[in-house]
Amino acid sequence: MRIGWKLRMAAAQREVWTGAQLRRLLAERAGLELSSASVSALLTKEPNQIKLSTLLALCTALECTPNDLFDIDTTAVVRPAATTPLNTAAVGGSAPAPGRGRSMPPL
Repeated sequence: MRIGWKLRMAAAQREVWTGAQLRRLLAERAGLELSSASVSALLTKEPNQIKLSTLLALCTALECTPNDLFDIDTTAVVRPAATTPLNTAAVGGSAPAPGRGRSMPPL
């Protein structure tokens, strides 16, 4: 998910050029008070997550939709082949008894 550059593009299209302008719009139009550092991070970094309330406030303040703010990579993730655990019984050790070694809930 990439939001920084898409957010900057959406803001620029609405003639919002600075974090201070965006911060003011968020407060006035959406009632969201964010710190200068938080607004700066939205504009410059790639967040791992974003609160739904923040997304809604951005859409309200910039009069746009989430599609205007996100670039989502939908490429399938290729996972490496699963490796099999070492069979301790085959190398001379003893294999753990089934169900042993794990805490079980009381019956």
